[in-house]
Amino acid sequence: MKEIVGVRFKSVGKIYYFSPGDIQANVGDHAIVETVRGVECGEVVIANRQIEDDQITSPLKPIIRIATAADMKTVERNKEREKEAFAVCEEKIAFRKLKMSLVDVECTFDNNKLLFYFTAENRVDFRELVKDLAAVFRTRIELRQIGVRDEAKILGGLGICGREFCCKGYMGDFQPVSIKMAKEQGLSLNPTKISGTCGRLMCCLKNEQNVYEELLKITPKVGAIVVTPDGDKGKVEDVNLITGKLRVKTEKSEVPAILDRSEVKLLKDGNIRVNKDELKALKNLEDQ
Repeated sequence: MKEIVGVRFKSVGKIYYFSPGDIQANVGDHAIVETVRGVECGEVVIANRQIEDDQITSPLKPIIRIATAADMKTVERNKEREKEAFAVCEEKIAFRKLKMSLVDVECTFDNNKLLFYFTAENRVDFRELVKDLAAVFRTRIELRQIGVRDEAKILGGLGICGREFCCKGYMGDFQPVSIKMAKEQGLSLNPTKISGTCGRLMCCLKNEQNVYEELLKITPKVGAIVVTPDGDKGKVEDVNLITGKLRVKTEKSEVPAILDRSEVKLLKDGNIRVNKDELKALKNLEDQ
């Protein structure tokens, strides 16, 4: 067992473990810690706690101290510097006529590095831009190209549900989302219906998948052969997993019957498959 403290550097970001040493940290405190990027200030979201060694993937870096009032003033000054750096960088990008879009700027607590996050359709030669920025700010400059999901998480916004983006509101890490999930949830494989503002598959498909997997275990699929309450054999033509209603076409009737899943006996279940053409057409939606 090892004692850890969980620290987060963004409002909805990944939680990193640090060694508290003799420091007692409380949830809501701000802590000055040593990271691979340098000295940073983050919010304590997990107070001192003992966890199993196998939950730690690398040696823990130490908490230097609980942030003081002076430290918090430094954080505020750094935020102003980030705004200034953002404006300067946009000017330099326009001057160099680079095909890239600046998304965010971060300044480390110790002012040892400025990180610029951008999106671009292709690779960008930004070596001259780095020289321009280094000449202005006299510190280490790092440019990172990010994907559209990361851009959505940084900028935020409202989804088609009218709520804040899942990635911005509560998700610490992105989870893989697949076309198969949309197929299993009975959704139309129309890109505009199953993709979010970022242009990739909606994160809520992953959030709801566990429920659909449980419903699929007790619900006949499309193509399944079942026996109706009247003893007739029929084929399932349509399924509503949420309500449990099935549309069953029997051999004795031209009109399909609407039955509950609990009313039928399953003889042979159907299969849910994503064909090659569907997968090829929608493959770009799965990209991270």
